[in-house]
Amino acid sequence: MTAAPSISLSRRGFLAGAGALGAAFLAGCSTGTSISKDPDELVLWYWNRSLDPAFLKQAAAGIDGHRPKRLRPDLIGGASYDTKFRTALAGNAFIPDVLMVNSNCWLYFPDEDLFTDFDEHGGAARKSEYYDWKRALGTTPSGRQCFWPVDTGPTAFFYREDVLTKAGLPAQPDEVSAAITTWDDFRAFGTRLRKRADVATVITANQLFTQYIAASPTRYFDRDDRPVFEQHDGAVRKAWDTAVACAKDRVTGNLQSGTDQNAGWVSGRVAGQIEGAWWTQVIHDTAPDSSGKWRIARQPERPGNNGGSFLAVPKTSKDPAAATAFAQWITSPEVQSHTYNDIQLFPSTPSSFTNGVMRKPGDFFGEQDPLAFFSSTAKDVPVTYISNNERFIGAFATEITNVEAAGKDPDRAWQDAVDQTNRVLEKRGVAA
Repeated sequence: MTAAPSISLSRRGFLAGAGALGAAFLAGCSTGTSISKDPDELVLWYWNRSLDPAFLKQAAAGIDGHRPKRLRPDLIGGASYDTKFRTALAGNAFIPDVLMVNSNCWLYFPDEDLFTDFDEHGGAARKSEYYDWKRALGTTPSGRQCFWPVDTGPTAFFYREDVLTKAGLPAQPDEVSAAITTWDDFRAFGTRLRKRADVATVITANQLFTQYIAASPTRYFDRDDRPVFEQHDGAVRKAWDTAVACAKDRVTGNLQSGTDQNAGWVSGRVAGQIEGAWWTQVIHDTAPDSSGKWRIARQPERPGNNGGSFLAVPKTSKDPAAATAFAQWITSPEVQSHTYNDIQLFPSTPSSFTNGVMRKPGDFFGEQDPLAFFSSTAKDVPVTYISNNERFIGAFATEITNVEAAGKDPDRAWQDAVDQTNRVLEKRGVAA
């Protein structure tokens, strides 16, 4: 058992504030770091409905090809999941052998040396089974596949067919998709809806702004982590201008609270939302009495991705080979098909849709099949890069809300968002 070189005491950002670090991080060594003292028991951390319990039960009986290794699934609840894991890493103790990581895996990019590269454990040979854009989101800037694809969230425009029909607008999915092929089209469509029925198209300007960027090949920073959000022809500025224009024309609903948003969808005062595939279940649970009234159309320009998770294997794992094998098995196409049926996680493997296992999720969307829709559009999600520095860009969301909710001058709000972000980046040593 050989100790790896000691890791930077700062943990380069995401462990900041977690407390003083102890001894060097030991790669591949479980002594003093593992949760379980049983050498054959690999501990998994996950949150509710992030993995299929039926398959976790199978792995608990043994990991195929690596027996007697077996899984111990530990359900970690609450909003402190990330904090709990960062604290374990900072203290170099009680670290799981494999764990779920949310769509914010980019927070861990600066500390990729603490994680196992799946490509070194059979992952390279299986990459073609997954959407390229999903794999890219879990690939570190240096090219290591430290975060393995689980579920995804390709986006689309969910809308109330009955509301559009009453307003005399195109209402069938193909018609709506054709009517909103560009963001200018979307704004014009929403303006007509507001004039004819006094109905908003989506809930807030910030939600529209966020989904515009989620569907953009380039976001706030380039692949060298250099800021690009000030560029006049960049995605952030275009998203801002689009959201501001939609707010001005009352295409957005200025419904800032969750209670108002839910009431808007239920009552039909808001016609829809641009959201990830997982929203099929959310709107079903939020507005069950509106069953049969909802449909899904392509959003302007191209779909994006919102949400979806990953599996990661810390280097302290008792058996990285067994842990990565488990991760690749539970995300295999057939298992993901069953997982969709069981807990409605949208697969990251295109072939999951063609093996005959997945079942249409009822008739909440009338005769439209959300699976057929998203299996088609998910192929068009662009490959993009989310920088670790995106944790510093919260001022944009604040200021776009100030424009919509408080009437702040859009130019002043834009400059305030840029200035505040640049000040934070300067303090963090990130240069333009």
